[in-house]
Amino acid sequence: MNCKFYLPLFLLLSACAPQPWTETDHGTYRTVHQKGAPVLGYSPASGVSILTVDGRPFKDLNRNGALDPYEDWRLSPEKRAIDLAGKMSIEEICGLMIYSSAQRVLDSAALTQKQIDFLRDDHVRHVLISDIASPRMGAEWANAVQAFCEAEPLSIPANNSTDPRNYTNGQANTSTYKHEPDGEFDPDGSSNISRWPREIGMAATFDMDVIQKHGEIVSQEYRALGITTALSPQIDMASDPRWRRFYGTFSESPYLCRDIARTYCDAFQTTPGSKTGWGTQSVNCMVKHWPGGGSGEGGRDAHFGIGKYAVYPGNNFAQGLIPFTDGAFKLKEKTRMASAVMPYYTISYGQDPSGENVGNGFSHYIIQDLLRDKYGFEGVVCTDWGIVNDYGKTFIHKGKPWGMETASVAERRLKVFEAGVDQLGGVYDNGPSLEAYQLWIEKYGADSARERFEMSACRLLMNIIRVGLLENPYVDPSEAEKIVGCKEFVAAGYEAQLKSIVMVKNHEGALPVKGRLKVYEPLRHVGPGLTHWMKPIAPYDEYPFSKELLSRYFEVVDTPEEADFALVSVKTPYGHWGYIKPEEGQAEGHYNPISLQYGPYTAEFAREKSIAGGDPTEASDNRSYKGYTETSANEEDMYMVRRTREAMGDKPVILVVHVDRPFVPAEIEPSADAVLFSFGVSNNALLDVISGAFEPSGLLPCQFPADMKTVEEQCEDVPFDMDCYKDADGHVWDFAFGLNWSGVIADSRTARYAR
Repeated sequence: MNCKFYLPLFLLLSACAPQPWTETDHGTYRTVHQKGAPVLGYSPASGVSILTVDGRPFKDLNRNGALDPYEDWRLSPEKRAIDLAGKMSIEEICGLMIYSSAQRVLDSAALTQKQIDFLRDDHVRHVLISDIASPRMGAEWANAVQAFCEAEPLSIPANNSTDPRNYTNGQANTSTYKHEPDGEFDPDGSSNISRWPREIGMAATFDMDVIQKHGEIVSQEYRALGITTALSPQIDMASDPRWRRFYGTFSESPYLCRDIARTYCDAFQTTPGSKTGWGTQSVNCMVKHWPGGGSGEGGRDAHFGIGKYAVYPGNNFAQGLIPFTDGAFKLKEKTRMASAVMPYYTISYGQDPSGENVGNGFSHYIIQDLLRDKYGFEGVVCTDWGIVNDYGKTFIHKGKPWGMETASVAERRLKVFEAGVDQLGGVYDNGPSLEAYQLWIEKYGADSARERFEMSACRLLMNIIRVGLLENPYVDPSEAEKIVGCKEFVAAGYEAQLKSIVMVKNHEGALPVKGRLKVYEPLRHVGPGLTHWMKPIAPYDEYPFSKELLSRYFEVVDTPEEADFALVSVKTPYGHWGYIKPEEGQAEGHYNPISLQYGPYTAEFAREKSIAGGDPTEASDNRSYKGYTETSANEEDMYMVRRTREAMGDKPVILVVHVDRPFVPAEIEPSADAVLFSFGVSNNALLDVISGAFEPSGLLPCQFPADMKTVEEQCEDVPFDMDCYKDADGHVWDFAFGLNWSGVIADSRTARYAR
């Protein structure tokens, strides 16, 4: 037979042969299925087609009609990442090295023009998502993002991420509870997402099974929403009780933090049955904040220039690393270590042997020398949000370029890349990164620049490839509706809420309240104050427990005289967060104490001279607040508790304190017969404990100080160095203390973690 005829006949027969795989049309995308191969998902509108090689299906992502290494799912993620990084332009790499600010998905699943611009023009592929209207809309929006990215030349998918969104008062939520008009939780219904206690409440369970279940459930909800990276867990050792982000930590114990960090990351990152641990059920964990952000001088926070310095008067820098080096970097499961790390904004003052004092994200010592070289971290390092941006004044929430305030934006980005960081959080434009690339060329040469930026690209691509996004970035909106906030997941979150509640006082068995007794709840008044972001809060009145909800458990009455017992709900003291701004009646702004008591506090025990200080906008480097007075915005909470005690006479007063950080209990504890601590739980959970439907089992995840003197005299970097409060019943409110109906809890948890 003529060879010229034989070859076309072979091709004709091959074309007529049946496909070795099946394809399903989902409307906006299609999936390809073959036994022994990963599910492939693609958008027909993107121009991507399916190649058949060795009888196996592969996506032709760059549309060249050939199977490139990065398209070959049989190869290791490392080989695929190296191949893809080598194909990328420097503009595409700089876009990959950007993490967007938070995007809200509330009105439509369609992309906004701003989103289109940064995905197309700046080549951004890492998108932070905040509020989502519903699971279906979240999934549909994620698919729209992926279809857009797939239509771009190399079809690099988006790695969508979220801050924690499953807490009852979390930062980023998926709508609200559906069944209750007052926003309360219905344990018998479903929610738009499962709800768990805040991080400090998770720690209060002292229960790794709870942490494991949380990770397994929340990671499923994230993947159903098209989210593949969690900007969590926050594993800073909460060594200073005044820090306003205390609520987002897993306690002041480096060892409890370590165990939770390891369990959390294992649960999120592991796909069961995978040889490597990674797969389509995995969610990357970006642990934060290296090397620990809980030691800001005076308890101030580094989101503002007033809190830019972390200090170490106890010479205890090393202990703050334990949750990272012995926890998140030493996982038990096959993924081995958290896939990403976020440094904190702070300047780790005095720690760099070279004498340089710059924010952790700019520090070669903190990132390259310690994190990478000494402790062997292999994953992505992403800055906290906005560190390369400009800022105005120390008390304004804007950019956070601590130690690099006078440098240009491009110079700051160069400094970040020189430090060994891979990614910039909270920016959109890659223009200044391209400038930084040119600056690198001028300093180190073109070959060095390309090698350095490709190195970061490879790390970033690994986190995209290992979770299966190159094969199938699409999610099923109908499945999202079934999975996210399903009854099983909601019930698990609610059980964790119950387990996190800590009973610290129960005088003469005031709890539980059995039977349908009459309850009085006083009206709570809160004076003007400031949010965590130093935005003003107008005065307001509220009934923390709605009458409708209370009436399901007890008979609600309007006066103390009618009542069998009173239920009082307050929050921990809060005020100005360490600074009085000029517009608050002052000729000039000044540093102020952060008070953990309700009544006026004058800082007579503060340092005469601050350990660290200085800023281009300040005339002095002394940030001492000695002699200044702070009064909490919710001082009235204290008076409300005392008035209720007086009005109730000998009848029980049950006090609930919503705790976001330690406080001085002496002003309110004597007025209560029973005290429950809520670390971010629903009122339903509290009432289930109060009514005896659930026995309290939580333990204190931190010390509660006897007074402000011990707060001022403790070291910002040292845990467990305060004199603890002793209540009227003789119990000391120390770490790992808690009561159940029988008395002080002593079990395997206290044996393991109590000091």
